[in-house]
Amino acid sequence: MEQVDNYYKAINWNEIEDTIDKATWEKLTEQFWLDTRIPLSNDLDDWRTLKPEEKTVVGHVFGGLTLLDTLQSQDGMAKLKENVRTQKEEAVLNNIQFMESVHAKSYSSIFSTLNTNEEIKEIFDWTDHNEYLQKKAKYINDIYQDGSPLQKKVASVFLETFLFYSGFYTPLYYLGNNKLANVAEIIKLIIRDESVHGTYIGYKFQLGFNELSEKEQEEMQDWMYDLLYKLYENEALYTQDLYDEIGWTEEVMTFLRYNANKALMNLGQNPLFPDTDEDVNPIVMNGLSTGTSNHDFFSQVGNGYLLGHVSAMRDDDYNIGLDDK
Repeated sequence: MEQVDNYYKAINWNEIEDTIDKATWEKLTEQFWLDTRIPLSNDLDDWRTLKPEEKTVVGHVFGGLTLLDTLQSQDGMAKLKENVRTQKEEAVLNNIQFMESVHAKSYSSIFSTLNTNEEIKEIFDWTDHNEYLQKKAKYINDIYQDGSPLQKKVASVFLETFLFYSGFYTPLYYLGNNKLANVAEIIKLIIRDESVHGTYIGYKFQLGFNELSEKEQEEMQDWMYDLLYKLYENEALYTQDLYDEIGWTEEVMTFLRYNANKALMNLGQNPLFPDTDEDVNPIVMNGLSTGTSNHDFFSQVGNGYLLGHVSAMRDDDYNIGLDDK
């Protein structure tokens, strides 16, 4: 039979160019979940005890997270897939893209359980028109549309490991106070996913960053920190808009700075802010570290997503116990 040219290449998972692709794929598929499996209606009694202004915060927080997960699923992962090193990387990003859609849908499940139709309409109207939320989405999406491959990875890591956390604070706070446990379980499942997404995409960034010349690395670092300052400035205004009425703004900002450092570490960079886990509200840390699932990408022991101290990643951090095949 005459041999034809290679028109299309089949993906071969028996030949692995980068073991991190395989390890991440297995980790993500192992922790697959759907919002329909969480009994959200069990939180209705807790919901009725919240003050009206607290209910408003919860609705707006989840509206904002819905918008950001929509951005990731519709534009972010599609743009990252344009510049992959391996076919397996594209497969991993396909998985991430689907789970971002699951995350976005999960918030609607929360709304349909806790909120009236009129309240849901108000939440999405607020989400679609909030100045700071829309600006945040524009900053990130502009990079997705026009940035370099490495810049797109930075934007994705900043979004998932930093900007989401102004929203994650609220359900973790209530969980730490023994309220809204099932809502918080969804958030912890999302955080578990995002921890893998952020570390994986950060790892892929580091591969490309290490191939740059010293001058190009300095230019990339300058751009990266300038972007972080711009995002942080807007995030401070967004946080004030969300939390000033209930008095949580300063605590949330501490949490944000801590997670901004984690985002930088995912990218192999030095932390910017002095905040550590010891500065974060212990109630939130307690909520964050309580659970039945392992939420730490790098650890195979213990329960919960334990933030711990930020430290630079090493090559062996990516060895999560899987034999190279």
